[in-house]
Amino acid sequence: MTSRPNFVDQWQRAAERNGSALCVGLDPDPARFPAPWTDDAHRLCDFCAAIVDATADLVCAYKPQIAYFAALGAESQLERLIAHIRKAAPGVPVILDAKRGDIGATAEQYAREAFVRYDADALTVSPYMGFDSIEPYLAYPERGLFVLCRTSNPGGADLQMLPLGANGATPGQPAQAETLYQRVARLAAGAWNRHGQNGLVAGATAPQDIARIRAVAPDAPLLIPGIGAQGGDLLATVRAARHRYIVNASRSVLYAGSGRDFADRARQEAQQLRTAIAQAAAQ
Repeated sequence: MTSRPNFVDQWQRAAERNGSALCVGLDPDPARFPAPWTDDAHRLCDFCAAIVDATADLVCAYKPQIAYFAALGAESQLERLIAHIRKAAPGVPVILDAKRGDIGATAEQYAREAFVRYDADALTVSPYMGFDSIEPYLAYPERGLFVLCRTSNPGGADLQMLPLGANGATPGQPAQAETLYQRVARLAAGAWNRHGQNGLVAGATAPQDIARIRAVAPDAPLLIPGIGAQGGDLLATVRAARHRYIVNASRSVLYAGSGRDFADRARQEAQQLRTAIAQAAAQ
């Protein structure tokens, strides 16, 4: 492994340089590509690279979703895309969205896949199997981890909202029932956070739960999906998150336009989102 900047430092420098808390998710669906690329699975990298070229000065991170490449046998295009991001947007970190969640030797291979093969700066991971499923990634202390906590999908509440035993009592105050997502936040930002590299995934569709996450993880970096196509409340989200957040938008940027000017339209959408996030933060 070569020496590289710490993910948190790299992300914060990119955010300051570009005046941005926006991350663009790269989820390429060939069925939605503009003509003449429509339905052409060989154009995943080309499409995403055009988005990167158009938005490189507007973002603090990019988040390619591995499934969109792997499902089409296009892992080599993902490798090329990440190499392109390094050239077109130097200093902007890459968060690989893979949501890995296995243990032991298997998790070690997932870590190697993300951080050696793809050279990602950070990775999304699932905590469902406990610390065993997080520990192998800590062998890469300069990389970031975003632990799934309170996700933006409707079904996230099926498990994440389950009440656990009382926890977090303070002098003079009764103990409060803790939900599963709050326990995840507490562990990921506390006992599991050996190198200060752990962040949390917290969806914009539940800003009230972001506020509760902040109560137990006041300084954890937050990766916040759910703005844009999923309809999350940006102002409420930013107020709840307070600081150290990355707001992700994917489809609303990628498919802002359907013609030959798709990259220009993506830039316009990214500019509007960057401005809207900054305005929300100033209120």
